[in-house]
Amino acid sequence: MANGEPVTMDDFEAYAARHLDQNALGYYSTGADEDVTLFENREAFKRIKLRPRMLRDVSQQDVSVTILGHQLSMPICVSPTAYQAMAHPDGELATVRAVQSVATAMGLSLYSTNSLEDVARECPNTIKFMQLQFYSDRQFMEQVVKRAEKAGYKAIFLTVDIPVYGRHKARRNFLLPKYLKYANFKSLQTEKRLRTNEEIDNYIISASDASVDWNTFDWLRSISSLPFVLKGILTPEDARLAVQHGAQGIMVSNHGGRQLDGVPATIEVLPGIVEAVRGTGVEVYMDGGVRLGTDVLKALALGARVVFVGRPVIWGLAYKGEQGVRKILQMLRDELKVAMALAGCASLKDITPALVMRHASHL
Repeated sequence: MANGEPVTMDDFEAYAARHLDQNALGYYSTGADEDVTLFENREAFKRIKLRPRMLRDVSQQDVSVTILGHQLSMPICVSPTAYQAMAHPDGELATVRAVQSVATAMGLSLYSTNSLEDVARECPNTIKFMQLQFYSDRQFMEQVVKRAEKAGYKAIFLTVDIPVYGRHKARRNFLLPKYLKYANFKSLQTEKRLRTNEEIDNYIISASDASVDWNTFDWLRSISSLPFVLKGILTPEDARLAVQHGAQGIMVSNHGGRQLDGVPATIEVLPGIVEAVRGTGVEVYMDGGVRLGTDVLKALALGARVVFVGRPVIWGLAYKGEQGVRKILQMLRDELKVAMALAGCASLKDITPALVMRHASHL
């Protein structure tokens, strides 16, 4: 902390830990079972070393990138993260304003505390993606897709790693506070006569669908012209199937360690997935454990087009709402630019796999 102001990601997280109530902090910060994957998402980055090149002109830097054809100022975006109003009253509205201010993109969780329409109206020109997952209620899924299309979202980020809910420790006792709402579930509240947050939460859990397969994805893709990004892919085999079934993007993700504990860190499986889809035109992104500009650099070197961050956005929200999220995104961008300069990279095209090593003998 400098003059009481957070200057590192650890500072932001420590501030959030002191100021969030235990219900919110537990939900945001914990993983599944023994937190093995949650821990590994960070530790895996530390095992990857950088191989900087010297005497290269890095006086001018360009970190701009496109995602699904949309121009962004940097390869750092906001992951879909639920219940953001637990961290700050403005919730997702503060986040989208911050995202707009730095000209990047955000994914909106279906479990947002502001409706997808309200978030779209807040910043209509900001690039936004709508997160969705499979439910046994196919009519509800179709309604969400159509609402996202109408509101101007640019893609559907389809979470595919929840055939059933994992053993996320905090979720066992979690309940959305009464003063907040499941903003995207109003139609279900009316149709199913769900009156309380607890009733909605119980319905959501009961409506998860373990019977889904690639044919279910084919159906969902057939009802919309929006691009689909599959979030939760961890193997080259599934990456190739995603390409065969028409996905236009893959988010390498282990749900922040909140679903199946014991799976690899996302940065470890990223290169194999990138290789599996090489030449297909399918873009590959990742989230999980990104906390530093050097983390972003390592992920880009291993083939990610863009990285997404989730928990850091929550820490920024807890600090100062929109201002806090903006500071988080600016900090990561500035750290990336410094790391690139020190590594001899003037633009993203200079970042290649040769920039990193995963074993000391490779130096």
